[in-house]
Amino acid sequence: MTATADAEAAENGLTPLADYLGSVLRRLRALPPLDLDLTQAYGNVLAEDVIAPHSFPAFDQAAVDGYAARWEDIAGGGRGVGYVPVQSARPGGRTVRLNVVGDLGAASWRPVRLTPGSCFSVAAGAPLPIGADVVVPVEWTDQGMAAVEIFRVPKRGYGVRRTGEEVTGGALLARSGTYVSPALVAVLAATGIGHVVVRPSPRVVIVATGDELVDVGRGSQPGQVVDANSHALTAAAAEVGALAYRVGICDDDPEGLRGLLEDQTLRADLIITTGGTGTGPGDMVRRILSRREGSRAGPVTFTDVALYPGTALGFGTVGAEEVPVVCLPGDPGAAMIGFEVLARPAINLLAGAEPVFRPSVRAHLLETVASPAGLREFRPAHVAERRGGGYTVQPLNGGPFTLSGLAEANGLLVLGERVTAAAAGSTVDVLLLDRRR
Repeated sequence: MTATADAEAAENGLTPLADYLGSVLRRLRALPPLDLDLTQAYGNVLAEDVIAPHSFPAFDQAAVDGYAARWEDIAGGGRGVGYVPVQSARPGGRTVRLNVVGDLGAASWRPVRLTPGSCFSVAAGAPLPIGADVVVPVEWTDQGMAAVEIFRVPKRGYGVRRTGEEVTGGALLARSGTYVSPALVAVLAATGIGHVVVRPSPRVVIVATGDELVDVGRGSQPGQVVDANSHALTAAAAEVGALAYRVGICDDDPEGLRGLLEDQTLRADLIITTGGTGTGPGDMVRRILSRREGSRAGPVTFTDVALYPGTALGFGTVGAEEVPVVCLPGDPGAAMIGFEVLARPAINLLAGAEPVFRPSVRAHLLETVASPAGLREFRPAHVAERRGGGYTVQPLNGGPFTLSGLAEANGLLVLGERVTAAAAGSTVDVLLLDRRR
């Protein structure tokens, strides 16, 4: 954001979005670390570096089913033994013949040694005999049991996995801040790690407020609005990796709202409310949570931010435990955009995840769009990669307030405070949404 944009936002009585986000996120800290069993660590972020206690593989082993041998025995090695590749073998062609002196499976544990001219039949994962430096795949042989004929000679080291080939003991497996993926779980387990220290997934409670709200399963009528927000925000919080809890609808009752929030602080690391952030007669959330008590300001500050859609956002703490609370507008489109720009980064910060913001790209705009002056607009769009490199972005119909546009979008077109029109062919910023499609 430029100094000119900051000044324009200030003249309109609005707080620049970058300034607002900075002031909010500086007040948050990552949750205290936990030592978790490896099976429970998936989806969390490591709170400390992880060092491999053991090598992987832990011993020399066969990588394929076949015959473990000495390469010099099957390649000739001055012994006068010839071979022909399997693709050109003909009846009467010269092959390598070795004596099979035993079988080794993955559960074999006694050390054995090869002698010249011999081999062992081995299963993938079996420990290699001492002296073996190649495993000939079964399909390159006649699959003999007492003796085997080899039709094709692999390179030295083929089919062999050496001790520590992937990971050596004492090596750094993952740094603090790394997301624990299924593949990382496999690496940790394979090197002998059963517990890791992680940042726990934030527990996020979602509350929808408003006398007009009714639950899903019916259509809206005059004086009634179906509560789409709490369901959508619960899904959005879960998508970030939070443990999300929807507590349903709270009427515009001051004591009821205070009591509900107080109760939820016992199980929440973050509370998200939706509705009531404006200054209208029915906006009870702002009126109640920002109320002054004596000379003290209310626990939640509501700010008019240079954001479109949904300028009114709230942030503060509630309860004796001072649990952070994010207050989003009641309009569904504005609530979803508010979640993206404020609640999502807050959840990532609590989880210790980096970066806290979604990735963005610069894209070629396919259609001219208009945008309100002095506000940073986030508009649903479809972004695609170009054949020659780079991206294109197509704004979706209906603008930022449409739920159907948000449902179809795989990106959010970002138009700055100074932009009132962006021409087709211009280059714009786009946030990438990690939708699973």
